[in-house]
Amino acid sequence: MKILIIINDAPYGTEKAYNAMRLAMTLQKEHAEVEVRIFLMADAVTCALPNQTTPQGYYNLERMFKSVINKGGKVKACGTCADTRGIKNIGLVNGVEISTMTQLALWAVDSDKVLTF
Repeated sequence: MKILIIINDAPYGTEKAYNAMRLAMTLQKEHAEVEVRIFLMADAVTCALPNQTTPQGYYNLERMFKSVINKGGKVKACGTCADTRGIKNIGLVNGVEISTMTQLALWAVDSDKVLTF
């Protein structure tokens, strides 16, 4: 089974990105046969910036992304969204790739389930 998780929210301020990543990690832990795909859109592209100072009481998304990627998950960030926010040419967390709407469309068609946060 292939599951696509689309994240739209900024890394901190709400718990949407955190909850999406918790789900991705739980899927990998409890259902090893599931292929996890994550696509970052809008302000969520900033979730993939490395070396962020984690606010007191919050989770570290960089560690969560690395965990998902190390277990075979794929993470892509919308190139247009990244460009709009001035981060397209800045290094992202290792393993996160800049991507396109065409790739998102392909993943959506090819996935068994699509979840949005």
